[in-house]
Amino acid sequence: MAKEILVVGSKIKEYIKSKDCMTSGELIPALSEKVECLLDKAIERAKANKRKTVGPQDV
Repeated sequence: MAKEILVVGSKIKEYIKSKDCMTSGELIPALSEKVECLLDKAIERAKANKRKTVGPQDV
């Protein structure tokens, strides 16, 4: 089963294009995987601090 994409591909591509670069077809899934990892770590930190709300301090 394919993982769900957590980033808005069109926004990422638009941003990269605004910097006069092109987007690889493999970038969006790779970036989404990084975001998922970052979120998982933030969730762990919030839980370790006995909170259910993940905040900016957890990133």
